[in-house]
Amino acid sequence: QVQLVESGGGLAPAGASLTLSCAASERTASLYRMGWFRQRPGKEREFVASITQTKFTDYELSVKGRFTISRDNTENTVYLLMNSLKLEDTALYYCAADPTIGGNYIYWGRGTQVTVSS
Repeated sequence: QVQLVESGGGLAPAGASLTLSCAASERTASLYRMGWFRQRPGKEREFVASITQTKFTDYELSVKGRFTISRDNTENTVYLLMNSLKLEDTALYYCAADPTIGGNYIYWGRGTQVTVSS
């Protein structure tokens, strides 16, 4: 069982930056893919970004060019740098782990709240 703990959320004005962190209880180097998801008020949880063991990244269209996902396997941590925050980025952000190629995200954190103000 992999435990994931997110941190770094908070209140930020539109246009500001925030960095979210996701600390894993085991070596992230052993986890094929790490991802960030979010659930905006009144909406379903949605994909934000992912990164594989080979550092291949993928982004949801609305965050591409503003958000950057990275992983530090020496620290067993995954980051999400969020620049140029918009009001619509307000959400509960979750970290997730997909341990095997061709699998699914089966480990989830409890989330960290990001609120963007005007």
